Amino acid sequence: MNVPQLLRSVDRFSTWIGKIFAWLIVALMLVVCAEVFKRYALNAPTAWIYDANNMMYGTLFMLCGAYTLAQGGHVRGDFLYGSMKPRTQASLDLVLYIVFFLPGIGALTWAGWTYFNESLAMHEHTFNATPLPLYPFKFMIPMAGIVVMLQGIAEIIRCVVCIRTGQWTPRIADAQEMDVVKQQLESSTYVDEAARRDVIERADEVGEAARQRGARDQT
Repeated sequence: MNVPQLLRSVDRFSTWIGKIFAWLIVALMLVVCAEVFKRYALNAPTAWIYDANNMMYGTLFMLCGAYTLAQGGHVRGDFLYGSMKPRTQASLDLVLYIVFFLPGIGALTWAGWTYFNESLAMHEHTFNATPLPLYPFKFMIPMAGIVVMLQGIAEIIRCVVCIRTGQWTPRIADAQEMDVVKQQLESSTYVDEAARRDVIERADEVGEAARQRGARDQT
């Protein structure tokens, strides 16, 4: 397996993990809606809902981090970074990954594993009328650390390749917000044809501008 194939494999793995755990947002919505109905319509609030919400949201947030990193979606100072040449971008990224990312994620993974083992040893539960086990949720901390670390190592390799070749290795493309907007407009029955075409054209213009900006960042 060559380096580009290795990077694509790691990107696919991070994307796969992110998309699986992204479904937690659906579960979270259903649980919240059920609790609102029980609380206000039936006057029968559930004691464990608040803890379950926190655990689901925390899992969603942590396990989608590698996916965001694979898509280059984390926040950065674009006003400086975007004007740099690819080799300069890669050199800066490489230094930051080595100085901050590796020690930080390594510490998170190590501490998270210790945190999980301590919770498992005491069979830790939440403190409410209907206690929930906490150790499965705390296992998500080292798991997220391992997945993000794997993607981070791939990003370090990507930086090294860019420094050597002067070009960024392409990332796996995924659906963008503009794609969803266009799909919704095309299937809408509440917007007349002229307005639909106008909005889709504007969405295409915005999407193309974003793609060109991304291409400048990667070339």
